[in-house]
Amino acid sequence: MKIFLRYKYLIAVLLGFTLGAAVVAGGIFTYHFFFPSKSANADVGTQTTLNSTLPVQIGPADIPGIVERVSNAVVFIETTVESRTAPDPFFDDPFFREFFGDAFRIPNRVSRGIGSGFIISPDGYILTNDHVIEGASEVNVTVKGFAKPFKATVVGKDFELDLAVLKINSETKLPSLTLGDSDKMRVGDWVIAIGNPYRLDHTVTVGVISAKGRPLSITDRSTGKTRVFKDLIQTDAAINPGNSGGPLISLSGEVIGINTAVNAEAQGIGFAIPINTAKEVLDELIKSGGVTRPYIGVYLQDITKDLADYFQLNSTDGALISYVLPGSPAEKAGLQQGDIILKVNDNPIKKSSDVSEIISKTKVGEKIVLVIYRNGRTLYVPVKVDKKPS
Repeated sequence: MKIFLRYKYLIAVLLGFTLGAAVVAGGIFTYHFFFPSKSANADVGTQTTLNSTLPVQIGPADIPGIVERVSNAVVFIETTVESRTAPDPFFDDPFFREFFGDAFRIPNRVSRGIGSGFIISPDGYILTNDHVIEGASEVNVTVKGFAKPFKATVVGKDFELDLAVLKINSETKLPSLTLGDSDKMRVGDWVIAIGNPYRLDHTVTVGVISAKGRPLSITDRSTGKTRVFKDLIQTDAAINPGNSGGPLISLSGEVIGINTAVNAEAQGIGFAIPINTAKEVLDELIKSGGVTRPYIGVYLQDITKDLADYFQLNSTDGALISYVLPGSPAEKAGLQQGDIILKVNDNPIKKSSDVSEIISKTKVGEKIVLVIYRNGRTLYVPVKVDKKPS
């Protein structure tokens, strides 16, 4: 009888403990069900404290404010280009014109181009791309807030850098932009592109700097000329025809690039000339109308394995002279087609671009000494660097 009572007592205790646990569990479930946010915070209190230190906004802070400050200095450029159609030898014959005059003469074809630019000084100097105004007989510039376009004068231009400076005259001071430092910009920095794509004036696009130091070759379809760029800024800010020459703006409101090209086969790949490149030649463009470049007058190519075997060379180091321009400093110095440049002023040459880089840093009028290989002999040839013809 006593044993039975003990078991009965033990069972009662176990039942009471089970019911108590069930009540506690139910209370916890009910709390989590009705107060999920509080319970979540209670579970990850330490993590919430860490996350609360992160910035809420990711991206540029005040793009509208920046655009309001700078957009008045961004201009719309329209050009008039006259080009004569292919002449007909019959109509151009003097005997034919003697009887019929100019009645059958084919008139010049007139085309119009558009682009963008930006004012860099209150007295009306404008920076843009050379290809925007190339071949133009007339350049008109529309400035926001002025009723009529300004007639612009081309002050200076450079084909290789694709830069041009225009000048307009106004009775009042014009809004202008501050030129920044493109070297300080980092990949991932936010940028703003402003221009006039497809005649849609003052179009604003936003993106980041995707890369720096991009090389690019661009061939003009109309002229067939090729520009070779070595140091472009790549951005995913949308750039379209008509944006050329417009500014690429940093979040401090300064120009850090000049929009110049877009990859038509891809999305979000545009290119801009670093503003520091323009700053290096800006004064020269304004004062002399162009950029003075040193040259010696040779075309070069790299040494391939086949060329090394042909010339019986031990390596592919060096630069082969494939052509010497008539009347050039190279011809006057006695350089010949087939010569291989091994050194320039004791600097070993690995490839053809090494020669170009050394000459580009040499002043016009200075002499350089080339170590060349010719017909199994090593020769020392002094060459006086001259100004590159336009």
